[in-house]
Amino acid sequence: MRVKQNKLNTIPAVLRNTAHLSGDSTAMIYESERISYATLHELVLNTSFGLSKLGIKSGDRVAFWLPNTSAYLVLYLACMQLNAIAVAVNTRFRSSEVADIVNRSGAKSLILWPLFRKVNFLEILSSIEDAAFSQVESVVVYSEAENNVSLKNQLPGSLQSKKLVSYQELISQSGAEIDNSSADAGCNIFTTSGTTSAPKFVLHSHRSISNHAEEVWRNLEPLIKNDAFFHTLPFCGVFGFNHFSAALVGARANVIQSSFDAHEAVNLIDLHKVHYISATDDMLLALLDADDRNPALPSLTCCGYGAFNMPPEEITERASARGLKLVGLYGMSEVQALFARREHIQADEQRYLPGGKLISPHASVRARNPENKEILPHGESGELEFKGPSLLIKYFENDSATEELIRQDGYLKSGDLGYTCSTSEFVFQARMGDTLRLGGYLVAPEEIETYLIEHDSVEAAQVVAVRVHDKMRAHAFIIPAENRIPDQEKLKTYCLDGLAKFKVPVVFHYLDEFPTTKSPNGTKIQRAKLREIAETETQNQSTRASLR
Repeated sequence: MRVKQNKLNTIPAVLRNTAHLSGDSTAMIYESERISYATLHELVLNTSFGLSKLGIKSGDRVAFWLPNTSAYLVLYLACMQLNAIAVAVNTRFRSSEVADIVNRSGAKSLILWPLFRKVNFLEILSSIEDAAFSQVESVVVYSEAENNVSLKNQLPGSLQSKKLVSYQELISQSGAEIDNSSADAGCNIFTTSGTTSAPKFVLHSHRSISNHAEEVWRNLEPLIKNDAFFHTLPFCGVFGFNHFSAALVGARANVIQSSFDAHEAVNLIDLHKVHYISATDDMLLALLDADDRNPALPSLTCCGYGAFNMPPEEITERASARGLKLVGLYGMSEVQALFARREHIQADEQRYLPGGKLISPHASVRARNPENKEILPHGESGELEFKGPSLLIKYFENDSATEELIRQDGYLKSGDLGYTCSTSEFVFQARMGDTLRLGGYLVAPEEIETYLIEHDSVEAAQVVAVRVHDKMRAHAFIIPAENRIPDQEKLKTYCLDGLAKFKVPVVFHYLDEFPTTKSPNGTKIQRAKLREIAETETQNQSTRASLR
């Protein structure tokens, strides 16, 4: 059944509409669990009542440090009923990153899966200082263990004094329906990395999320048809999240994978006749390796992709050789994902280009000369600027960054280099600055550098990205502290303890000083020169390895 489109401006309104019109349709498929939209709605109402008893109310921040599960979606939608703000915390983040996000967002509640099969969240929590949890009042624990032993005593001391409730307890609650949602109220915080050492908090409203979900669904419906959305990209990022929000509008099934496993993913895509997915280039290579058929992944009409580790031409060529069509995409936390997309019926030389036609008929794009600030004609490269209904409200509690981001006429400065083909179509080329692309995420080098400098053997640090095999990896240049000789393995262990694995440098390269150049604005480190050194060293290592 096609869901009536009527510009529902809050997420609870979207859920009610879908449950009313398509209640018997499958909402979620996770492991052996299959839940209808009517049941999902009931679970959400129960859970929102339970969260309200914990003290969660309108405007409160709730930190989601949780892998993809059906519980993630139930808890998220329950928070929306209360008009609370869901703070997405990447499950690949480690102690220093989690502590910063929970503390700086002022999270009142923390949701986690303590003994997740891929990551021991309890161990990570134990290394976080108590002060990071000073504003947290409650902890929601999710578990899939059949004989779930109480984890209260295993939590860090700072969390043992908080209200502790299990997910199972929440979904068993019952009470009057609560809907405190408001179209223009904040509902989602996504973290992003830019030019500062700490992630910025991108705040979206119910209206921007729900309206963009409707537009993404209308765009993808010809591809998805009556079949399912497949979720292996994490819900904590806009690409994973926006696929779910579109499925909610379209009353389609959400096939959920808690963490990426290529062989399992191939089987799920086949089983549920999935016609479209979005993926990073390294995920695509893993999927192609896991499927020995030709054509590979035959149910897919096409796949939207992000070329984070190799040139678009290379990953497209590899996929085409296996019969898989790739289409270019564009998204960022500030404008949401699938902001623009190309079509699988386009000519090959156009189809794979990052960017595409804007999803929303109400959005527009332009390019600006970064030097003279003039708007450029179509075809000339400059900084891309966007306007449309899917833009963020603001950076949470960072007015100066918001003012810097949004121009007076409402256009957002993306920080990306590209050129326009029209006011509704563009090609993305590269980041304007030095932001790194690691593990499918944009990472400010300052995040890694600041963490390295806190080590007592490091005086100064600069980090660039270098391609190692088929992935972009961090390469750290370090000036050692006086009379200290940094140890490669100890530095690696130090980084693994506090940073997501994809941010950990593959090499710690010691220098006496960084290469610099003088400019009218002072002496600057030559990051381009550092990249050259890193690339040369990586090539030499590959050559030596091939001669062995």
